[in-house]
Amino acid sequence: MAINASSRPALPSLRSRLLIAAAVWLLGTTLAAGYLVPSFIKSYLVEQEKQQLYLYLDELTALTEVNSSGQLLTPSPLSNPRFQQPYSGLYWTMKNHETELRSRSLWDTRITGNTKKGFKGPNKQSLLVVERQFRLPEADEPIELVIAANQDRLLETLQKLTHSLWFILAMSAGGTLLLIWLQVSWSLLPLKGLQKKLKLVRDGELSELTGTYPAEIRPVVDDLNALLFHYQELLERARQHAGNLSHALKTPIAVLNNEVANLPIDERRKLSPSLQQLQQHIDYHLGRARMAGAANILAAKTAPSPRVDAISMAMDKVYAHRGVVLVNELDSELMVAVEKRDLDEIIGNVIENGYKWAHGLIRVHHRDENAQTLCIIVEDDGPGIDDDGYESVLKRGVRLDETTPGTGLGLNIVHELTHSYRGKLTLSRSSLGGLKVELLLPKPRQ
Repeated sequence: MAINASSRPALPSLRSRLLIAAAVWLLGTTLAAGYLVPSFIKSYLVEQEKQQLYLYLDELTALTEVNSSGQLLTPSPLSNPRFQQPYSGLYWTMKNHETELRSRSLWDTRITGNTKKGFKGPNKQSLLVVERQFRLPEADEPIELVIAANQDRLLETLQKLTHSLWFILAMSAGGTLLLIWLQVSWSLLPLKGLQKKLKLVRDGELSELTGTYPAEIRPVVDDLNALLFHYQELLERARQHAGNLSHALKTPIAVLNNEVANLPIDERRKLSPSLQQLQQHIDYHLGRARMAGAANILAAKTAPSPRVDAISMAMDKVYAHRGVVLVNELDSELMVAVEKRDLDEIIGNVIENGYKWAHGLIRVHHRDENAQTLCIIVEDDGPGIDDDGYESVLKRGVRLDETTPGTGLGLNIVHELTHSYRGKLTLSRSSLGGLKVELLLPKPRQ
């Protein structure tokens, strides 16, 4: 997998997800409570007020009389003195086809409006109204009674209560969210500690994860430690085997090359290709063994610019007869998460390839891909490679020009080493006319 897969957008953190879920839940419950509770309270208060008005309605019904002329009479006032006080907020009216009586509290006004639009009283008071029709034996027509009460005070009280309720709900929701944040932060502290320990492991300061962790995290820590230990063991073993193989084969091959050099030309031509092929196989597999990475690949960090200068100095001596000039445009502060020996292997093979083919100029520069990756670009002004040869030249042992010294392993090793660091090797035509090699490598994690 190429390293650009790490540039995918990250999911929200666990803390953010938990807090968002809690905030959505608290918002829903707060809004529901803020709208439903006042509605319930209003219904309750209105119902209580109506019950009192019905008592007055019953009292007024009992006091109502009709004289011999069919006119309505109320011989005595209602028990509540507010019905006698002008604009007091308690009112009644009574009427039939001949008479209309009003409480003294209405003074010179009437109750107006209807059930749909609401009722209005003196000074445009909003009224809560109960009504009744009944008959008396002395009257032929039904009598209509209306008892009304000013509900402005009730609505004002309800408004104050609603404001207080919203304030209490907001404070409660904020306090609950704060407590949830503290709970989530405290619960995630072990993960934060684990992240710090992993950074120390990555930086090479620790070889394993240490500390005490909750039961849910402990199995993951144990598995990571086992994986780190297994990786270190395999890596060390691979390096030891590679070194042992190198020393074991070096002397016999040198002896065989010396002996073949003393043979007649015909026999030398028969044996030399086989020895060269044997040397190629050894170089290839030793190169793959070196690809195992650094002793602590998590802590690998190398500045490519000094390595390019060092490799360039060596190549200037080896290929002095070609007069090639290398221009290093890399910033000295650039870093890649690649072990030093592996970076030398990667850049060294690419630069050596440039020294072999360039007419006179090699240019090394870079391009920032994103926060996680860096692209090192090596271009030359040589003949380059045909478009259909980019893929085949990366295969093991493939050489497009047999007249130029080499094993055909360089770009293949570069390709596999780059891939082992989850990077990418791309070949294309350079603006200088030759080959353009793009090495996409990871940056060290901060």
